[in-house]
Amino acid sequence: MPTARAAVLLALAAPVALLIAAAQPALWVIAPVACLVILVLVIADGLLAGRVEDLRVAVPADIEVGNEEAIGAQLLFRGGRPSRAEMALECDPRLTAGGRLVFPLAGGDEGWSGSGAFAASRRGTGKVVRAWLRWTGPLGLGARQMTGDLDEAVRIWPNIAAVRSPALQTFLKDAQYGLLARRIRGEGTQFESLAEYQPGMDRRRIDWKSSARHVHLYAKEYETERNNQVVFAFDCGQAMCEPIAGMPRLDRAVSAALATAFVALKGGDRVSLFGFASRPEVSTPFIAASAEFHRLQRAAAGLEYRSEEPNFTLALATLASRLKRRSLIVVFSDFADPTSAQLMIESVGRLVSRHVVLFVTMADEELEGLSAAQPDDLEILSMAVSADQLLRQRALVIRRLRQIGVDVLEAPWQNVGTRLLDAYLAIKRAGAIG
Repeated sequence: MPTARAAVLLALAAPVALLIAAAQPALWVIAPVACLVILVLVIADGLLAGRVEDLRVAVPADIEVGNEEAIGAQLLFRGGRPSRAEMALECDPRLTAGGRLVFPLAGGDEGWSGSGAFAASRRGTGKVVRAWLRWTGPLGLGARQMTGDLDEAVRIWPNIAAVRSPALQTFLKDAQYGLLARRIRGEGTQFESLAEYQPGMDRRRIDWKSSARHVHLYAKEYETERNNQVVFAFDCGQAMCEPIAGMPRLDRAVSAALATAFVALKGGDRVSLFGFASRPEVSTPFIAASAEFHRLQRAAAGLEYRSEEPNFTLALATLASRLKRRSLIVVFSDFADPTSAQLMIESVGRLVSRHVVLFVTMADEELEGLSAAQPDDLEILSMAVSADQLLRQRALVIRRLRQIGVDVLEAPWQNVGTRLLDAYLAIKRAGAIG
């Protein structure tokens, strides 16, 4: 088939033919002959491009959402001298925007090779279903093309980069709930021992009877309780599926939860995941060992994106019926206005009497940006007023949650992981779960 270069040459032949016809009418035959020569060159160049002897496409089997990977291709030609080669792949839209990945191939001593980078935008299984290969001859006038089915699958997992981060690993090795399993003296609720009172200690910890008996001040030391139950409950409804910085809010929540879950398992607590939309969808048993963390990651990968409103009443009632002892319930959700959040507030409020509830939501930076915009014209002013009203309604919902005894964590998406970990450790130190 003709290339763009051949098409340009044929297009230039038309004005040249007009000039020749105007200047020397008897030489008009030169133009069609020139076009015929170009067509012959296109065919000859296509034949000189050669044929594909071997083509291999390497598709990664696994990737974490938000990460970047590459699909590679290796190609061998037979009986030709191609000047250029290019590959196009038909992919699942969660792998590439628009479902199409195009990349060039470069020639070398061992054949032609190249790769195209892609970044997974959602969890699930992304298919690479078809490949197109196009290569041109040595003159760049003729091209050949072939198509083939691939049927390759890429499993897209929750992102646990925070779990592997050096900062968290250092924290686990040195912190109170880490690999050294140090006991926390002076905090928590479980009595550990008596120690000589030192300036700066909480005076409420002084054991007056022991101090009187020994004629010296002694203070009680405690260690933080272990074997607490922690449940991460994910709203998989419409609001949580909206993207924030190129990734659904749900995936941001999953990454933050898994990092905190890893720390909780290292600290001796038991962790479970619960996902719901219009009905409960994912519920795992409590995992007690960090070696079983992969089970939580696999369960989180099964959380579906639902374009529907969540049923908090059914979901949280189901969750409460499965919990036989006091637990920390971390609810990840979002809301648009007080009306849609009313049932959520009532349902979460029923858990507070028996459990510790931490409600996690991500700050709406888009609304904050619109609200703070300079009112240069009426349209911007109108948008700023509307955004400010929505932010006020959002603050009202958060205030109502806090009034009924719910701990609320609202943070930008990039900080929600560290803020959640801090909140979990604070609750654990206070001994509020046991």
